[in-house]
Amino acid sequence: MQTNQERVNKRWRFLRWKRIIGGLVCAAAAWHAQAAGVQPEVLVRGLEHPWAVAFIGQGQMLVTERPGRMRVVSPAGELGPPLEGLPRVDAVGQGGLLDVIADSDFASNRQLYFCFAEPAADGGGNSTAMASARLSADQRRLENVRVIFSQRPKVNSRHHFGCRIVESPQGYLFLTLGDRFGRMQDAQTLDNHHGKVIRVRKDGTVPPDNPLVGRAGALPEIWSWGHRNPQGATWGPDGRLWIHEHGPQGGDEINRPEPGKNYGWPVITYGENYGGGPIGDGITHKEGMEQPLHQWTPSIAPSGMAFVSSDRYGPAWKGSLMVGALRGRHLARLEVADGRVVREERLLESLGQRIRDVREGPDGLLYLLTDDRNGQLIRLQPTSTQR
Repeated sequence: MQTNQERVNKRWRFLRWKRIIGGLVCAAAAWHAQAAGVQPEVLVRGLEHPWAVAFIGQGQMLVTERPGRMRVVSPAGELGPPLEGLPRVDAVGQGGLLDVIADSDFASNRQLYFCFAEPAADGGGNSTAMASARLSADQRRLENVRVIFSQRPKVNSRHHFGCRIVESPQGYLFLTLGDRFGRMQDAQTLDNHHGKVIRVRKDGTVPPDNPLVGRAGALPEIWSWGHRNPQGATWGPDGRLWIHEHGPQGGDEINRPEPGKNYGWPVITYGENYGGGPIGDGITHKEGMEQPLHQWTPSIAPSGMAFVSSDRYGPAWKGSLMVGALRGRHLARLEVADGRVVREERLLESLGQRIRDVREGPDGLLYLLTDDRNGQLIRLQPTSTQR
């Protein structure tokens, strides 16, 4: 009879071979390097590690840069000066000024929500925070800036901030939060915000129907837990929240976080320790923990996420889930049926760019940000064959 360790070793050998085969399959599919039927159009150059793009009407956009700048971009691609009024940002490692979205009623209230690495008042670490603000009429500064959520506890870490914001049709804000790398075990405990998705009202208060409200020892903002480092989130056409998260050397995941459910990290994972070797017991399934809808092994390091809802790219693309890849340096187009990924196509590999954000604009076109010291804002134009 096999011992538990022998079973783990056998399973681990299987996963390593799966990674090798997966790498060969990816290489064999490299002829899909160009996005069939789309043409990248560079709107802005010279952005320093841009992280997010948001649309504020009349063809204008907001772009964040990780060192701590937010700028307005004109319809012609002219880049405005950094906005005044931002709070202090801890721009270290993967941290800095990260996601931004415009309120669904921005046209009337000029309200924004953004998240960032917030330094501790005493200099003892940092955490992900989310703030609300109003964009001034002259578009020069942020007004009425208020931190409406701050991840607890703050820790000394340069990694895994998460930090994607989604507004639901009901007007709630979802925020993804990383496990802060060195605190990965926190993702399985409910007295902290590490490795969680949280849901709050726009003023930061907790909705009374959040799943852990009233549960002893649990923070009431928590919506779901067992996440590693979610850097992509969007509201799906099925009326549900979709996210993706980084795995460790494999096991990048797509999930649809449901209230009060546990997504397994670090107890179950398809990834492995950096340098090799299993994480924990090296298992991928456990009762009471959710399986991903889709996972990437080897890792692509996903960032940014959007569904194609328009007809601008033709019927084949409508309903596709678009995911940027940092390590993979491509744009992934995922065909989804009945809540499952049934096909994946890798696009724009010839650009050789780390894709940080993916958004669908009000014009129905896709917008990308590339993560670089000389980053770009790119609009994907459909070709005549796609129209």
